[in-house]
Amino acid sequence: MQHRVLMGAIAGVLWLSQVQAADYAGPLFDAHLHYNIEAQQAHPLEDVLGRMQRSGVRAVLANSRPNDGTRTLAQAAGQTRAAGVTVVPLVRLYRDRADYDNWFRDPTIATMVDTELARGTASSPYRGLGEFHLYDSANARGPVAVQLMARAEREGLVVLAHVDDVAIDGLLQATPSAGQRSRLIWAHTGISGVPVARVRDVLRQYPGLVGELSYRPGLLCPADSRPALCPEWRALLLEFPDRFVIGSDTWINPRWQYYEALMAEYRAWLGDLPPAVARKIAWGNAAALFGLPADPPPHR
Repeated sequence: MQHRVLMGAIAGVLWLSQVQAADYAGPLFDAHLHYNIEAQQAHPLEDVLGRMQRSGVRAVLANSRPNDGTRTLAQAAGQTRAAGVTVVPLVRLYRDRADYDNWFRDPTIATMVDTELARGTASSPYRGLGEFHLYDSANARGPVAVQLMARAEREGLVVLAHVDDVAIDGLLQATPSAGQRSRLIWAHTGISGVPVARVRDVLRQYPGLVGELSYRPGLLCPADSRPALCPEWRALLLEFPDRFVIGSDTWINPRWQYYEALMAEYRAWLGDLPPAVARKIAWGNAAALFGLPADPPPHR
């Protein structure tokens, strides 16, 4: 009896070690991170950098409401370097919550973007615009959106947009190249119930479109022991291994409080992909988009 119990315990330890070994263990690029005003108060810089470091996050795509949160991260070069984290800043279109519902009809937003882009430094220039929301897809073809998308394409800025597939068409087709030269990260790809087949079609149509995978209902299917990709999403990621990134979307403070758990969940399901594909989605695709090394330097 004792022998059977011992053998069962050993088997359990071996099973757990196999589960642990299957997790993706490489660097992570958090390609959708907010350091909003509420987080700045509740989670000072040392706290958020510690969470990134403990999670193996080696770079972040930062955007904040207002933009001073992003500047706080981008300008803390000594602290971010010590934590081994590269900050890639974006200009967010929101000065306050009222801008969420109004930015696309407010011409002062374009002026604010001008001012904010000028605040970028030689060592840490702004690399794009967003995140912004469009709750009515028709507003994707409004004058402010068209102006900003044309500027982004002209100046090589990446756009991070929380929109549906209809708005993706509206934003990209209104650019001078009809979206063929634009680089747009689709936040929460397909979150509004867009079928995987439609996501596939949109990826094929726009070569610069990148899918971001936070808050993705339907991405993971129930599993006995660990997060697992649903078959249709797994097939999509394998078909487009160069077109997806991950992100935390720390839009509210509880997302910061569970930051390590969010990153651990990514590591678990990334471990179910071929290692080369997992590495691209976890790090390589975002790193290539922003000119970071394929292999981040080791921690000091």
